[in-house]
Order: sequence, then structure tokens, then C-alpha cells
Amino acid sequence: MQTRKLGWTDLELSTVGLGAWAIGGSSGRFGWGPQEDDDSIATIHRATELGVSWLDTAAVYGLGHSEEVVGRALKGLHQKPIIATKCSRRWGEDGVPYGNLKPESLREECETSLRHLGVECIDLYQMHWPQPDAQIEQGWSTMADLVKEGKVRYIGVCNFNVTQLKRIQPIHPVASLQPPYSMLVRGVESELLPYCAANHIGVVAYSPMQKGLLTGAVTRERVAAMPPSDHRSRDSMFHEPQLSANLELVDGLRPIAERNGRTLAQLAIAWVLRRPEVTAAIVGSRRPAQIEETVAAGDWNLTPDDIQAIDALLVQRSKV
Repeated sequence: MQTRKLGWTDLELSTVGLGAWAIGGSSGRFGWGPQEDDDSIATIHRATELGVSWLDTAAVYGLGHSEEVVGRALKGLHQKPIIATKCSRRWGEDGVPYGNLKPESLREECETSLRHLGVECIDLYQMHWPQPDAQIEQGWSTMADLVKEGKVRYIGVCNFNVTQLKRIQPIHPVASLQPPYSMLVRGVESELLPYCAANHIGVVAYSPMQKGLLTGAVTRERVAAMPPSDHRSRDSMFHEPQLSANLELVDGLRPIAERNGRTLAQLAIAWVLRRPEVTAAIVGSRRPAQIEETVAAGDWNLTPDDIQAIDALLVQRSKV
């Protein structure tokens, strides 16, 4: 698989990385429904066999369960992947997460993540959300201290805008930005991607398949059967009028994938990776077969004709 250097760091990331949100299971408001830990561990092991060099998790995924499963999986690997995790999201007794960027909270999260993952140093530690906004500088300074103390190698952010990036850059260089980016969510293209390129900040795109919508596996029947523990059952993109427009887009994308001998999931990921500013894409997988399919997108370079055809479909989708 192709690899790309993450911004100014010495981390070489495979263009497809394994996302561990869904393997957190049903816990919390933003769970993905029931998940077998054995399937999760097998998926992580299979991903490394296929050349995936890094995986991404977070302390809040599954209320800590995702990190614990990743830690168990790492024990069975001779060649350890690059580990990225996140901080700043805590959860209340009702399972609803909230932001906390105070030094004592971030330090407690870091120690817990190190213990869950079973590592002495986290390769990439990311501020999950810039919330509360007034605590961003304080939180970033604490994360910079964790680098000096050897508990993390590099620090990055998720879901930041350009103004917020400019606020923290003088405190400590930002290694990476993790934004949502897919055919259906393109807000990063106008300002964020150019800013990151100009400042040597790596970009790790999450949700390139838009939570499965762009894979062709989502149907009205499947959406109707989603359990309440699957947060997608409350996502507006999975409800009308967005659902019909999204399924129509997928129908239009299908011939493009088929004429290339590829799947819709691979097409969605390759489309995100077409941008030179994007270092890699996070691909969520719950079973080995899923990562076996999507990992192939890491070596697919779309042709100008394919990109033009997709752009035409996206223009039509934007009218809804």
C-alpha cells in the first residue's frame, strides 16, 4: 500500500488506516450497536497483515472499551502499528460526552489511555474537539507538556477550523488535523486543506464512506432496522429527505466503480485520497472482510475522467 508522510513529522502512514470507533460497541450515546471483541481483534490483526501501518481510536469510544480492545489486539502482534488516540471528551453518568480541556483532566485521560493501550508512549495524541473553546490554549499547552515528558510523540487536533489552528500553532506545532471529509461533507476544501498544506500539517480524513452511506450497503430497510444503540439511527443523513438523495447518489456512483472493477467503498475512499493535502483516510471496520475490501483503495488513483463524472453527480446531489 502507498504511504505518505504525516506533515512535518517522521510518521509514515499507510494511505488507509483502521478506525476503531465502531469496535467500541454499544456503550454511550454515540455507539455503533453490538460488537464482538473477537471480531474486532481479528480485524486489527488482519489490517496489519494487509499493510495498514496505523490505527485510530479515542478514549471516549465505547466509554473506553475501544482502547481496551486495541490494547488486547496489540499484545498479539510482533510488528506494532502506529497508534493514534484522542483526548478531551469525558462522559457523564448518562453516557453523554462533554468537553474538558483542563490540565488535570487531560493528564488523567492520557494515563488511562496508556494503560488501556498497554503502551509507554502514544504516537499521535489528538484533541478530539475544540470544546470548550475558551480552554483550547490551556489544553494544547498541557498536551505539549506531555510531549516533553515522553508520554506522547506528536500532538494533533480534530474538528478544528483555521482560526483555532492559528491560535495554538505558536504554543506547539500542530502535527495533524483530523476533519470529516467525504463526498457528502466537503467543508474542508476551501480553507482547511490549503492552510494545512501551507503549514506542513498532516490531514487524516475521517468518515470517507460517510458512516457506510457511500458503500452501497445501506438501504431503507437496513436503516429502519437500526437499533437505538446505533447512533446513525439519529443522524439526519439517514433520514428523509437526505436518505433518498444519498441513495440516488450511490446509484449514480455504482457504474463508475464497476467499470474500474472496484467497489463503491473503494471509490469513496479513493476520492478522498485524490487530494494531495490528505495524508490518509480512516476506514472503520468491524470484521476482517471489511478491511480486506477497503484497504485496496489505498493504491487506487482516480483518473481525471472518473473525477469529472463524480463531480457532476455531486453537483446534482448538492441541489437537495
